[in-house]
Amino acid sequence: MSSSCRRPEHMAPPEVFYNEEEAKKYSQNSRMIEIQTQMSERAVELLSLPEDQPCYLLDVGCGSGLSGDYLTEAGHYWVGVDISTAMLDVALHREVEGDLLLGDMGEGLPFRPGMFDGCISISALQWLCNADKKTHSPPKRLYRFFSTLYSSLARGARAVFQIYPENSEQLELITSQAMKAGFTGGMVVDYPNSSKAKKFFLCLFAGVSGVLPKGLDSVSSDRGVSNQAQFTAQRSRYNNMKGKSVKKVRTGSWKRRKDDADRGGK
Repeated sequence: MSSSCRRPEHMAPPEVFYNEEEAKKYSQNSRMIEIQTQMSERAVELLSLPEDQPCYLLDVGCGSGLSGDYLTEAGHYWVGVDISTAMLDVALHREVEGDLLLGDMGEGLPFRPGMFDGCISISALQWLCNADKKTHSPPKRLYRFFSTLYSSLARGARAVFQIYPENSEQLELITSQAMKAGFTGGMVVDYPNSSKAKKFFLCLFAGVSGVLPKGLDSVSSDRGVSNQAQFTAQRSRYNNMKGKSVKKVRTGSWKRRKDDADRGGK
């Protein structure tokens, strides 16, 4: 397979692949921005958040903040986590509204229990399926991530991951570790008959067993067509969390780390 056809996660670890040059190129590509915005909009739709109510959301693999821009426009507060310093530098330069945190999601999330009303992640989760170091175990890293994410979500909240699965075995690995961590839910597939438009969204429920949203189909105007694979037999109505107060994350933020570094406080 030529390097032009290789998947990014096979070429280098994310913190290496998304270097300064790649980060700038990614964030200035109008087509990439359009796709990222569309997928972020769909992910938020699948979160099924309360209408006309600001929520506190987590963006995993936030990169340069393109998804965060949509969250801000939608009226939500957010925290972004990414492993690439170059991507976070671009986000800072773009002056995104969310708080930013440098971190490896495979080592777990550092947030207090019940902190977030929901989580989205665009094109990031599949990176955990690779062992970039001898000490990396994909099942263990996935479980560590999902278990700490489960804890950080309010009961009844959802997490939606847009992913590019490499094969069915990878999908099974991801979903099995999510279930082991306590989540229920399943895969929502949009436009399953289109090779270009087909998109996979892993929709997870924390603390409840909700009805899995239905996928979009290009041959039908009905948004209720069933393109889904649910890994729980229980089907109860999803209850949105209401009336949560919004609090900003301050401790250990990437922005503060960056400011300290600029002042020579490394």
